Amino acid sequence: MGEHTAPTFPQEIIDEYAALGVDLPALFSAGHLGERMGVQIIEASAERVVGTMPVEGNTQPYGLLHGGASAVLAETLGSIGTMLHGGATKIAVGVDLNCTHHRGVRNGLVTGVATPVHRGRSTATYEIVITDEQDKRVCTARLTCLLRDVPRPAAD
Repeated sequence: MGEHTAPTFPQEIIDEYAALGVDLPALFSAGHLGERMGVQIIEASAERVVGTMPVEGNTQPYGLLHGGASAVLAETLGSIGTMLHGGATKIAVGVDLNCTHHRGVRNGLVTGVATPVHRGRSTATYEIVITDEQDKRVCTARLTCLLRDVPRPAAD
């Protein structure tokens, strides 16, 4: 489903995770579901996360982009932003996702841009705007994630 591009990260983020031996593009990918849906992360920082997803293969029976597909893109982008905000010692867990679908799309790529509304110590909320190739708004979403401590490995 298209050429894979690695997300871009600010150098200080790359350095922070590299010191822990973490592969950022793998960690902040869209996961197995996102891979099946063709989600690509283009840009990633706590201030802005950008990703794309093809419409083809992600449609409902009428041939329009499935609302659930938009939700997957939105939650992926907002979760990445939250994880980058939380840093290497936190994981993001989605607790609320709201999507408003504005128009149907039948083909091409949609692009999602996640920007923070609130970034706190224990929660973060991102607005995600998904547009079509003509830059028309397809969906507006809001995701709130809980920031939890990374589980410690069990002692032997």
